[in-house]
Amino acid sequence: MSRHEAGIPAGTGAPDAPVFAEPWQAEAFAMVVALHERGLFGWAEWAERLSAEVRRPEAAADGSDYYERWLAALERLLAEKGLAGHDEVDAVAAAWARAAHATPHGQPIVLENDPESAHSLSAATP
Repeated sequence: MSRHEAGIPAGTGAPDAPVFAEPWQAEAFAMVVALHERGLFGWAEWAERLSAEVRRPEAAADGSDYYERWLAALERLLAEKGLAGHDEVDAVAAAWARAAHATPHGQPIVLENDPESAHSLSAATP
C-alpha cells in the first residue's frame, strides 16, 4: 500500500519507508476501515474528524504523530457515536496492557490473560 492510498500526507517520511512503523498503527488503520465498511460512519465524516485532530494545537507540525492523531480521531468518533466512551477505551487499553505483561514471551496476547478480568478470576477459582 502506498502512502497516498493510506491517506498519509506527503512529507511524513521517506517515499520508500513503510506505511506503518508499528503494528498498532496498522491495527488502528484497519479498525477505521472495518467500522466504515460496517456503515458506522462515512469517509467524509471520518476525514472531518481526522482533520480536526491533525489541526489541534498539540499535534506535531511535522506530522510525526499522524497515527496518534488517527487513533485520537477514532476514539473521539466512537465516543460521539455512543459506541465506546473514553473511560471504556482506557479500561480496555489497561486490560490489554495487563494481559501483555501477564503473557509468557512468545505466546499470543489475549485479553483473557488479564489477571483482573472476570474470565481470569472465574477460571482461577474452583
